[in-house]
Amino acid sequence: MARSTFGLNPRTAKSKRRIRKGLNMNKPVIGFIGVGLMGHGMAKNIVEKGYPLVVMGHRNRQPVEDLVQRGATEVTSAREMAEACDIIHLCVSGSPQVEQLIRGENGILASGKQGLVVVDCSTSDPVSTLQLVQELRAAGMDLADAPLGRTPKEAEAGTLDTMVGASPETLARIKPVLECWAGLVVHMGEVGMGHKMKLVNNFVAMGYAVLYSEALAVARKAGLTVEQVDSVLRPSRLSNGFYDTFMKWTLEGDENAHRFAITNAHKDMRYVANLANSIGAVTPVQATLRNAFAAMEAAGRGDDYVPMLADFVAETNGLTTDKSKA
Repeated sequence: MARSTFGLNPRTAKSKRRIRKGLNMNKPVIGFIGVGLMGHGMAKNIVEKGYPLVVMGHRNRQPVEDLVQRGATEVTSAREMAEACDIIHLCVSGSPQVEQLIRGENGILASGKQGLVVVDCSTSDPVSTLQLVQELRAAGMDLADAPLGRTPKEAEAGTLDTMVGASPETLARIKPVLECWAGLVVHMGEVGMGHKMKLVNNFVAMGYAVLYSEALAVARKAGLTVEQVDSVLRPSRLSNGFYDTFMKWTLEGDENAHRFAITNAHKDMRYVANLANSIGAVTPVQATLRNAFAAMEAAGRGDDYVPMLADFVAETNGLTTDKSKA
């Protein structure tokens, strides 16, 4: 693999020497911004597979400190990271954060780093992604979108799914790194296709969430228990992996089974709406799904996880959410 060079920028050369000192020079230096629920496990698997790792912290210090103890180096700006790295992962809330990290005063573009590849693992707006790749390529860099499937549990285990949008050349360069944290890497096509597929995936998933929540409320108002509903649906062809993790909250009170926040679900449905508008698609069902999550977030429950939508819909129907009285 051809290694990127830093040119003659003195600041860049200094950053390169400082961060790469004593690191494994047989592998590209990997940067990671966004070491939260998903990102920590991904970054951990990268450094444990022998790649030099550079991280940038945010509010939560614990995952950053854990990664530093494992051998990572910490920097304080995206620009500094870009100057020192060959490939940078972004795993943040959405497109506004990605855009700031790339375009900001101390962002990735400001580094002027030729040959750098940015891998956006966030669930981002494809409309924004297609704009950013043009800007990065004009600066001699490149972008791949590699959004994620599965949960923080699989992130820690290094068995996530990822759907990738990238040129064949860039895919070949980044795939060995992706395979550190992903058990399944699917190339969807050119840049932007990964984010489009992720939104379709989440459209279906959040559709399940709303459908299950409303079905449970109807069942309970009709005199059925949650356990009765589950006894029929679980062994049937209507069951699936999403059903299993979604129902763990209602049946067992396990809030960690499906750790995906309402605010993120609402954001993703807005991105689906934006994508639909950009291509002229008619999506009346999607608008209904979006409003379900908008209502829960407006009620101040955006930090709740998606399975808790069942409680919100139950309460809207005048039902108790005490599991012992379900």
